[in-house]
Amino acid sequence: MTNDQLIILVPKGAEYNAVCRGVKTSPSAPLVFSIPVGVKALTKYLKNDFSLLPSKVLIMGLCGSLSPKYRVGDVVLYESCFYRGEVWECDRIFTTKIHHHLKTKVALVKGLTSDSVVFSASEKRRLMENFPAEVVDMEGFAALNILSQKGISVAMLRVVSDDSQHNIPNLNSAIDDKGNLQTLPLAWEMITQPIAAFNLVKGSLQGLKLLQQVASELNKCHLLSLE
Repeated sequence: MTNDQLIILVPKGAEYNAVCRGVKTSPSAPLVFSIPVGVKALTKYLKNDFSLLPSKVLIMGLCGSLSPKYRVGDVVLYESCFYRGEVWECDRIFTTKIHHHLKTKVALVKGLTSDSVVFSASEKRRLMENFPAEVVDMEGFAALNILSQKGISVAMLRVVSDDSQHNIPNLNSAIDDKGNLQTLPLAWEMITQPIAAFNLVKGSLQGLKLLQQVASELNKCHLLSLE
């Protein structure tokens, strides 16, 4: 199926809901699809279950900071994304258009995609030292890799929800092989790691608020509509 309208892909759950709230105020709002969390689950979804062929795709969601330069609530726009020795560039024209509109509200960054949740400050420091990236996510490279090979222009806009200085809970056991966040394992990790859980909740609430705002701003100025 071919779709000439730009679409937005967002990790399922709270991130997806935030973006939907941000764009729903406009009658010309783009289609927003929820995607599974994680490289393997997203790769399977895009190859087997995603039949649309839009001209442009905007990936939105939250991310973690690897650098003290980027704090919770900062809006970042990817130039490229790194994964296992490979790098994919985001579409320059599409990315430049978004950057020109948001200007000082957004920072251009290089991203790193991880197979697992990067939850400790020490691991973030290690990644920063070993990879040319300032932020980390779990979906970016898979989306860029697959969609770009289909001739789709891809840009990626995220909001930092956890910084490089603090730990968040180890949520790896709470994510199943289909990219779903499991309620009971999530609750257990939050209960057993209260300080880290506080950091996660506080950062996520702030990040989701900004994610909704930036989605709304882009939609109101018709930046999410193809010319």
